Amino acid sequence: MFTLGGWLIDRVGAKKGLAAAVGVWSAANALHGVMTGLPQLLMFRFFLGMGEGACFPGVAKTVYDWFDKKERALANGIAIGGSAIGAVIAPPLTIWISEYYGWRAGFVIPGLVGISWVVIWLLIPWKKSLSYTAGLNPVKEFIPLLSLLKFRQTRVFIWMRFLLDPVMYFMMFWIPKYLSEVRHVPYKEIGHLFWVPFLALGISNILGGFISDLLVKSGYSINKARKTVMGMAAAITLAVPFTEYVSSVYLAVGFMALYMFAHGLWITNYITAISDVFGTKATSTVVGLSGTAGAISSILLNPLIGKIVQGYSYKPMWIASGLLYPVAFVGFTLLIPRIHPLFKEGLDYVSGTPKVATADRVSGRTKELRRQLQQLFR
Repeated sequence: MFTLGGWLIDRVGAKKGLAAAVGVWSAANALHGVMTGLPQLLMFRFFLGMGEGACFPGVAKTVYDWFDKKERALANGIAIGGSAIGAVIAPPLTIWISEYYGWRAGFVIPGLVGISWVVIWLLIPWKKSLSYTAGLNPVKEFIPLLSLLKFRQTRVFIWMRFLLDPVMYFMMFWIPKYLSEVRHVPYKEIGHLFWVPFLALGISNILGGFISDLLVKSGYSINKARKTVMGMAAAITLAVPFTEYVSSVYLAVGFMALYMFAHGLWITNYITAISDVFGTKATSTVVGLSGTAGAISSILLNPLIGKIVQGYSYKPMWIASGLLYPVAFVGFTLLIPRIHPLFKEGLDYVSGTPKVATADRVSGRTKELRRQLQQLFR
């Protein structure tokens, strides 16, 4: 639902699309509290993922619609960081609810909270975007999926998530096993340690957006501001391989938290850069496409991670975790020399064909090449 959800939200708008996504997500969550067997569990889990997949693309589009370019990164950081901080708060809160009201309430109550959020969300007056003020039909203002894939920028953003998401999935799903098998931490103690990296992630999501916007307000270009923070993040990850070599469990967890901190800086500016490039017409779709690419990559590589860990050690995984972000950053700066909008806001798209050609296509391949060379030497 990353791609499909993003595609739909770009067509129906962020308000309706995000309301539908969170509504499905919350209803599916609440229904877990009335399940009586495995088939119901599987069905409700399916719908839970269906609603969740559309939420992050919807958030990215909402932020673009509502916030100026000097505020956009911080708004994205708060939205993304909220999910990380929620991951810290949710386990003890859910256990507390379950202990007092039963395990079913641990599903029903959060689900009802989500549904209440949807009601409040729909009551909020919606800010008019440029497409509305220009008197255009927002439903027609979209780029067809196949046409979107022809842009180099789309493919680069997809490639970056395909390369890097397995690192994040490794951290989320393999670290408890690593702490148990390699560091010999009792399972009951893992829960007392594993919240620290996620707290670091939530803080850095917000901090990464704050720094990026501060740089823009200080006179940095959008391109320089986003890439400065992403470059900082890539440099920080170079310390992650030391996780394998420190003797203290607490230092090891500290390096894991350092990775999460770097990822938070990175992902906030990565998502914001997508909105800077694709604007209101295709931000949700590209965020969705990149999320799907990352999930597919992780699904494909997860069995390989298991074989590496079982047959050798965790060392290659720590080394990869430290090197992949710098590799992605170098590729990003070379392949997208300048972050800038691809489409002029207010152009109406009918049947997927723009009335006015986009900046990258208007003058043909020769002028496009000349423009790129000018950007490289600017």
